[in-house]
Amino acid sequence: MTSMLDRRSLVTLLAASSIAPQALAQTWPAKPIRIIVPFPAGQATDILARMMAEQLTKALGQQVIVENRPGAGGQIGADVAAKATPDGYTLLMVTISTHGIGPALYPKLPYDPQKDFAPIANIGLTPQVLMTSLKSGIGSVSDLVAKAKAGADLNYGSSGNGSASHLAVEMLKNAAGIKLTHVPFKGNADAQLALQSGDIQLLSDAVPGAVGPVRSGKVKAIGIADERRSPFLPDVPTVAEQGIYGVVAVGWIGLSAPAKTPELILDKLSAEVMRMLKDPAVLEKMKSLSFVPAKESRQEFEAYIAIENTKWRKIIQDAGVKIE
Repeated sequence: MTSMLDRRSLVTLLAASSIAPQALAQTWPAKPIRIIVPFPAGQATDILARMMAEQLTKALGQQVIVENRPGAGGQIGADVAAKATPDGYTLLMVTISTHGIGPALYPKLPYDPQKDFAPIANIGLTPQVLMTSLKSGIGSVSDLVAKAKAGADLNYGSSGNGSASHLAVEMLKNAAGIKLTHVPFKGNADAQLALQSGDIQLLSDAVPGAVGPVRSGKVKAIGIADERRSPFLPDVPTVAEQGIYGVVAVGWIGLSAPAKTPELILDKLSAEVMRMLKDPAVLEKMKSLSFVPAKESRQEFEAYIAIENTKWRKIIQDAGVKIE
C-alpha cells in the first residue's frame, strides 16, 4: 500500500511540475520584464537593447526595461542573468564577447554560455574591417602580406588583448602565414589615433568604428573579415576576395534568457524579435548603427553560438592568447 501511495505521489508531483511552466507561459507577461545589458549605457549593445525594449513593450502590453550591469567584459551582467529565475521576466543581451570569445579566453567564467542560457534570437551583425595607416603604403591585403613576407617590421594595434580586433588579425596572420607585432591599447579610440598618426601600420575594428575614419579618408580599409562585403563599405573587398581564406570575424548581438525558461515564452519572444527585424523603423535604426539584421531563429542562434565557441577557442589556443 505504501509503495502504491508513493507511486501516486510521484505521478502527481510530475504532473504538477509539467503543468506549472505551461501555466506560467499562458499568463506571461503579468509584470514588467527586464533586459540586462552587461555593458555601459550608450554603447551599441545598450542602444539595441533599448530599441528592443520599446518594441517589446508595445507588442507584449507590459513594460520592458533595460538594466545596465557592466563590468569584467560583460561577465557581471551575464552572470546575474544566468542565475535569475527562468520565468521569462529576465532577459540578457548576449554578444560575441560574453558568449563567443569570453568562454575560450577566461577559463574561470562564472557561467556556461551554452548550458546556462536559452537563446531567443540573434539580432545584429557587424564584421571586422582591416585598416592601414596612410603612411604605411599598404593598399590591400596582398600588399600587407607581401611586405610582411619581405621582412618588414609591421605593428598592428587592437582594443586590448583577447579582443575581437586582436583575434581578427591573429586569424589573418595564421591564414596568410605572416608575422606581425601586436600592440594592445586600452580601447579602439586610442588604437585608431595611433593608426592615423602612423605609429602602427594595421588595425582591425568593427564596421561602426571603421566607417567614420575610412569615409573621411584618414585611414585605408583593405579588407572585410566576412564572407560578403559590408553594405556600409561596399567598395572594400573581403579578405577572401584577395586570396586569403578563412578570415571571418563577425561581431554579433542577440537576446537570450536563463536556461529552463518555458518554451512557449521563448517561442513568443523569438517570434516578436523576428517580426521587429522586418519593421522599417527598426531597420533604419540598425542602419544608423552600421549593423546588419541577423534574423536568426532560436534554433539557428543556438547552433551559431556553439560554432562560435569552437571557432574562437581554436584561434585563441593557436595564437597562445592568455589573459592574466
